[in-house]
Amino acid sequence: MPVAHPAGCAAVLAELLPYRRPLGSGHGDMAVDGNMDIDTPDAFPAQLRQLAAPVAAGAPLVFTLPGFPCKSPHPAKVLGHLPDEGERLALRFLDALCARIEAVHPPGARVVICSDGHVFSDLIHVPDRDIDAYADALRALIHDEGLTRLDVFDLRQVYGQRLSHDAKRALVHDRYAPDVEDLRSLTRSDEPTRRLYQGITRFLAEDSASFPGTRSAWQRDCRRRAYGVMQRSRAWGELIGEHHPGAFRLSIHPQPRGSAKFGIRLLDAPDVWMTPWHSCVLEHRDGRRELLHRADAERLGRLVFRKGRPSHFVAG
Repeated sequence: MPVAHPAGCAAVLAELLPYRRPLGSGHGDMAVDGNMDIDTPDAFPAQLRQLAAPVAAGAPLVFTLPGFPCKSPHPAKVLGHLPDEGERLALRFLDALCARIEAVHPPGARVVICSDGHVFSDLIHVPDRDIDAYADALRALIHDEGLTRLDVFDLRQVYGQRLSHDAKRALVHDRYAPDVEDLRSLTRSDEPTRRLYQGITRFLAEDSASFPGTRSAWQRDCRRRAYGVMQRSRAWGELIGEHHPGAFRLSIHPQPRGSAKFGIRLLDAPDVWMTPWHSCVLEHRDGRRELLHRADAERLGRLVFRKGRPSHFVAG
């Protein structure tokens, strides 16, 4: 027998559904007959269950969102190593989403951004000092924009400042990461896992601006690192769950119906895998903002600076 959920759960979920990032190419999932299913709250029982207890208790909702790690190291994708207009718009979107949820759930909601750059930095070849600078600038941006419904959580909150970044990564990996052979098996048998592996491998390949070896060695290296990123991602998710029990888990990756995670789209982009930290913003003449790789955006617009730093492009 289906479990009854408070009516407020469906109202909260209805605020999230317009921004869901599905595994397919549209705003729903592909049905067996090839047509696109339309999202409705009752199609997401796992999320309704996550909402049931805090809604019934009249408690504030907590959403955890792993992401906002650091900027891509590839200069053809981004404007630099610090947050820019893409992050600013994404953060404002998340804060405004919490405000809309508050209208249907008066106790309110907040998003804990679980910045995971230090979890992966050795695998994605980004210096830890750049990740520290990115996370510090992210916190400053949240403060300066007055986004009171957002928090940032990273490895510094977990292990403090005394341990090295390598030591922190080792602790996370050793305690929480799944066996790599289990992930390889899932990649062969589970479609969402296979797509995640392919997406991560593609990102790593694109971000490898130079590689000293042969093309085949470069491809093997990207595949090896992709499994490492997946292991650390699972580990980070387990750690987040321990530190934020009962939270509603958001994801910046596309997710199918039935997943325990809810994929969310932060900004418009031509690719469902694109994020503000792998791209930059192009503002069109009609005011619409879109995420594009820098090489594409600068062909279509002029560069705009904010507070002395490159911010985004405006279409000419």
